[in-house]
Amino acid sequence: MKIGSKLTYYVLPLLVLALLSGCKKSSTQESSEAKPAPSTNAAPASAAAANAAAPSTDATSSAEASAKMAAADWAMKQDEIKNDPNGQWAIQAKASSTYSDAQGTAPYSANQATGAPNVDHYADDGAAWAPKTADGGIEWLDLKYPKPVYATEVRVRESCGSGTVVKVEIFDEKGTAHPVWQGNDPTKDLNYLLVKFPKTTFKTDRVKVTLATNVVAGWNEVDAVQLVGTDQ
Repeated sequence: MKIGSKLTYYVLPLLVLALLSGCKKSSTQESSEAKPAPSTNAAPASAAAANAAAPSTDATSSAEASAKMAAADWAMKQDEIKNDPNGQWAIQAKASSTYSDAQGTAPYSANQATGAPNVDHYADDGAAWAPKTADGGIEWLDLKYPKPVYATEVRVRESCGSGTVVKVEIFDEKGTAHPVWQGNDPTKDLNYLLVKFPKTTFKTDRVKVTLATNVVAGWNEVDAVQLVGTDQ
């Protein structure tokens, strides 16, 4: 990239099968204990036992087909959001803090949250914004967009330690903040928090996303934030 009234929101289908409670920054991978090789002399007590131990081919094929369909649906939805004609990606951003005090377009800087999404896997990635410390508490990301619109939705793409957004605000032409969502973020894995609301009576070109980074252990990162709206 370089990405009240009762309000409703929802989260896209999960892509990742295993849930990580948070992301870790590490230059080395943890090694696992060596496991002994299976005995070449071992044999099933009978053909019936061997057949019972073998997985069902039909069940495996069905599970694989379902997984492929889910992945295809997720990919299509991602593409739909990326190319939404009423959506726009931020062109400027500032944050409460950045990992390693990153500035400009350095990895983890606020500007890494501008432009379209470019983090492809749920993981710690310098192509997303990250605050200075993990589990530090309240952090925020303030983003500016190319043109003011009458807004209807904000889409926050979380890419690491998802589930920590606690508030989303938009700003009118005079710079007054208007909260459009506040609550418990249900986002899991690499996905969007979708915040929908009635069309605003004013135009906006600014969004502020507030996180409580102590909610999900580890590093919490934002890949991109899309503002959705129209000229009229």
